[in-house]
Amino acid sequence: MPSNPYELATRAADELRTRSGVSAYDVAVVLGSGWREGAGALGAPTSDVATSELAGFAEPTVAGHSGRVLSLEVGGARVALVSGRVHLYEGHSAHEVVHAVRTVVAAGARTVVLTNACGGIDPTIPPGSVVLIRDHLNLTGTSPLEGPSPPERYGSRFVDLGDLYSARRRRAVAAVAPELTEGVYAGFRGPHYETPAEIAMARAMGATLVGMSTVLEAIAARHLGADVVGLALVSNFAAGVTSGPLNHLEVLGVGQAAAGSLGNLLARVVPVL
Repeated sequence: MPSNPYELATRAADELRTRSGVSAYDVAVVLGSGWREGAGALGAPTSDVATSELAGFAEPTVAGHSGRVLSLEVGGARVALVSGRVHLYEGHSAHEVVHAVRTVVAAGARTVVLTNACGGIDPTIPPGSVVLIRDHLNLTGTSPLEGPSPPERYGSRFVDLGDLYSARRRRAVAAVAPELTEGVYAGFRGPHYETPAEIAMARAMGATLVGMSTVLEAIAARHLGADVVGLALVSNFAAGVTSGPLNHLEVLGVGQAAAGSLGNLLARVVPVL
């Protein structure tokens, strides 16, 4: 990643516009583990661009993540579906992790929906539930705003995160999906699952969800002025909540089983953003 990741994202955005034929997007949806199958409910894409054709994109190495940006129209909005999230634990820098989000914001998206599969800390929220993220704890030890100060036109690195997960957008989501509860997402670095003691710590700090993505992307999107919405699929209970072992296949399995309901949810939520 070069010293100016913002210029690289602008270049990738220009390439995306050219290859997709979309002059500007309104909404971007980053598809986490298990969400890709459900996204089909939004309709047929008008274009399908491999991220390998766009500047600065790293190749995903995690099962369930393929590097593509799909374009489609939903309720009159031009939507970019980003499939192929990369993570810190794959050896990437914070700038590489948020490059896709910076690219779609540079391509016009003013609202970014971050979806993920996560562990549940609250025993009253069972696997298969979707939680609307109200706030987060960044426990990754890094930030996409570390390093040289952003170029002047991108605003200060000291960005206000008081309304990181937009209250206005959360109200809009709640109006069409009142069954969703809200929660606080604790983002760890991974790739190992957390210990029971770490989960107890996160619970004491106010977290109800735990995972290995989302937090850096949310910061990067907010820094660029986009509204952020977070949707977390509880794929399993976190360590110590129950006695069972944790594995990634369980995460994918719950996502596949919930694909229909996830698609229905996205079809209700995206048009109101």
